[in-house]
Amino acid sequence: MIPRHLLQGALAGAAGTAALNAATYIDMAVRARPASSTPERTVERGAELLGLSMPADEEQKNARESGLGALLGIVTGVGVGAALGAVRGITGRPHSSLGTVSAAWALAMLAGNAPMTVLGVSDPRSWRAVDWIADVLPHLAYAGVAATALDAIQRRP
Repeated sequence: MIPRHLLQGALAGAAGTAALNAATYIDMAVRARPASSTPERTVERGAELLGLSMPADEEQKNARESGLGALLGIVTGVGVGAALGAVRGITGRPHSSLGTVSAAWALAMLAGNAPMTVLGVSDPRSWRAVDWIADVLPHLAYAGVAATALDAIQRRP
């Protein structure tokens, strides 16, 4: 059985993930920028390091990497939410909304960027200000929605 706080956090993380995706798509539409290729490249690099291959022609391989990259983003967002819910379950008391938003933002930034940095797909030290803004704002949307959802779920009688 899944502990209640873990499940509540996962649901809040799913809501936050939807907000992050929406913020990202709004940015793409407003600035007419293409989708990032880092999720696909992270999957590709991870598969290389693990010695895995995707038997298919190039078009199918790219489609699989795109799908797996998107799924990894969802898993990351739900996982961060589950971690937040678990912390609340362990401590036995709700945290301040600002504290939850801050923790959600920090965890989401770390979980979203660390794998691609470690795998050499991207180097945040080389990002321009506009790149940082394009990354920080969707993660803030994630954090705000995930924290609000977690508060709402856990306040239910």
